[in-house]
Formats: sequence, C-alpha cells, structure tokens
Amino acid sequence: MKKRKVPMRKDLLTNTMQPKKDLVRIVINKENEVSVDPTGKKPGRGAYVSLEPDKITEAQKSKILDRSLGTKIDDSFYQELFEYVDHQKARKELFGDK
Repeated sequence: MKKRKVPMRKDLLTNTMQPKKDLVRIVINKENEVSVDPTGKKPGRGAYVSLEPDKITEAQKSKILDRSLGTKIDDSFYQELFEYVDHQKARKELFGDK
C-alpha cells in the first residue's frame, strides 16, 4: 500500500512544523471577524495553533495572534479558543489518533 503524504503546517505558538490534524486553524475574514475554523476551509487569512491549552494562555499574554492576524483580538475569543482546544485535546486522548 502506498504511503500518503502528511500535510504539515507551522504552529504559530511553538514555531515548529506539525501535522495539520494536530493543529487548529484560526481565521480572520474580510469583515475582521476572528473565528475558530475546525474544518480548515473558511475563507480568509489563517494561522495554525497547537492543541495545548497552556500555549493558548501564553499566546493571550504575548498577543502573538494579534500580530499575526493584524487585528485586536478580544479576551472572550481567547476564552472560546481555550475551551475548544481543551475539548479537542481531551477527545484526542480519549479516542486516540484517528
């Protein structure tokens, strides 16, 4: 069986290349609305972050997403992102790598 190529993306928080399925995409659209993109297909500028809740709190303190996406990001979005990442990490640990 032929081995498939694994798509890699750069994690904004750790500055390392990781498999796309191990990251979550944050997207900003033309109306400057920032949202979590679980499908990876929403239109707009995207940035990938790892599924590590502690890295999300570090990103909030350093404002790295603000600089990368070029807009001011509310603390409520960081809270939403933290909850999403925490949930996804728990799912991955519970159900394994599929």
